[in-house]
Amino acid sequence: MAPSFARSISFPLSPSRSSSTKSRAASGYHARSVSLPCRSHPILAHLHAHISAVRAWAQDPAATGAATGLAHVDALHAALGDLLDLPEAQAALTLSATGDRLLDAFLRLADAHGSFQEAVVELKRDVAEALAAVRRRDGARLASALRSQRKAGKDLARLAASAARDGAGAGSSRPSRLGLGSTAEVEVAGLLAEAAAATAAALAALFGTVAAMSASASAAACSCKRTAALMCRAKKVSEEEMETVALVERLEECIDGLEAGSDKVFRSLVQTRVALLNIHTHIF
Repeated sequence: MAPSFARSISFPLSPSRSSSTKSRAASGYHARSVSLPCRSHPILAHLHAHISAVRAWAQDPAATGAATGLAHVDALHAALGDLLDLPEAQAALTLSATGDRLLDAFLRLADAHGSFQEAVVELKRDVAEALAAVRRRDGARLASALRSQRKAGKDLARLAASAARDGAGAGSSRPSRLGLGSTAEVEVAGLLAEAAAATAAALAALFGTVAAMSASASAAACSCKRTAALMCRAKKVSEEEMETVALVERLEECIDGLEAGSDKVFRSLVQTRVALLNIHTHIF
């Protein structure tokens, strides 16, 4: 049974999910503990480190690439899962007045990422069609592919703007220390709000990065389309055509590299929200 918390939340120094640890706790085993927000605790230190890593990537996504950003977000939500597995954290969140706002924040994140995945599927199809049109020097086919690609790019840009707004809203889910909640409730809910805001910032950066790459490739291919008649008569492949193909191929490679990591992040987002929903409805 989870203890009540009047002032703070305590975690064992060496938390474990194993049944042996739970059996020791059930038999009256008492471990030394630290109180949140002590960042030396393994779970908390891990969580703070992942939040910082996600925020750092979101500031400069081009430095390490989209796949790295997805890996950081996935690792952050794995750390959140460790926190939400602790009975002490569950007890604090059960009493928190910010539960509904946190549930809504993580639902928005999962929905946004699901929409991103759908847009990327469409973009991948359009990019493949554009590549085929450029290589075959088919101006009409290229024009059709570019119209679809521009639409997918605009959808991604809108998703990026929406994710950025969600990030600002997630930050407001952090409870005030001047409220009625205990220190435990404030700290646990605050960590979740920080994680949601960091995730939203990373998703906005990811969506924006892919949208920008799509726009660049589309512009290059559009220029190529304008010279399609000359390309058809030319015996040699033009430098412009080669550059266009290379740019569109880079976009295609980026999309291919995103697929596995994107699926993992979506599952992580859903798992985080399910854990919060279970706590909120007292299933634990």
